[in-house]
Amino acid sequence: MVEAIKRFLDFLAREKGFSNNTIAAYRNDLGQLATFVAAETGQKGDLDWARLDRPLLLNYLLTLREKGYSPATTARKVAATRSFLAFVVAKGMLTNNPAHGLSAPRVDKSLPVAISVAEVEALLRQPAKHDAPEAKRDRAMLELLYATGIRVTELVSLNLSDINLRAGFVRCLGKGSKERIIPVHRKAAQAVRAYLDEARRHLLGSSQENALFLNRRGQRLTRQGFWLILKGYAKKANITTEISPHILRHSIATHLLHSGRMNLRELQEFLGHANISTTQVYTQVRAQSPR
Repeated sequence: MVEAIKRFLDFLAREKGFSNNTIAAYRNDLGQLATFVAAETGQKGDLDWARLDRPLLLNYLLTLREKGYSPATTARKVAATRSFLAFVVAKGMLTNNPAHGLSAPRVDKSLPVAISVAEVEALLRQPAKHDAPEAKRDRAMLELLYATGIRVTELVSLNLSDINLRAGFVRCLGKGSKERIIPVHRKAAQAVRAYLDEARRHLLGSSQENALFLNRRGQRLTRQGFWLILKGYAKKANITTEISPHILRHSIATHLLHSGRMNLRELQEFLGHANISTTQVYTQVRAQSPR
């Protein structure tokens, strides 16, 4: 079963273009399934696929509930199981799919959280109070993230060749390796230019790293590193909402739509949403007022 999971993950990466984060989530969920199946069937080697039947899967679902997983987490694990077993059937390892029609717990979708324009402005002012190379980098990242609405994974994946400040755009690869060309307004472009001219070489040192945004060791900044940076500035800006990179993305989407600067179709393209229904949720979102 472990080998089948590896083949499935390779399929998702190479043919479906899933992101590294999505692949990691599938690997974790299917690893848990494999551990459960091995324990229940007593098999330590390759799985006898005939042993993987409907009662065993229902028992797996019951175990997830007993462990206290949230409906959203359980639904994700069930979805991973269904996709994996459909792949196994398609490859001829299993004749019938025991997960066919397997239901997951209903997940009530909550509206995205957005902070106010005033809170965003307070957040963006924080790194400008300092002159260190890291502060110039942080200001460039925050300005670029809010100006373009790109995802944090897209932000930290940017290379030097992906941004053209003279033409005023950034190129990023979104979900499914879909390329987007996004305009960068003057203020964000100025912050990135200041970082490139005055700070990046100090972080780079002797490294040959091609990433746009670097950590203090001259390596590509990680998602986790950016998250910690963002939380630190949010605290300094007295933002009480639990902040995350995605909340900034929700915030710019909300601000653009409700200010009339973009309509739904334009916002869909801007955010890189495959379906307009994903974008429509922002018609119901209102930025939270500062407390």
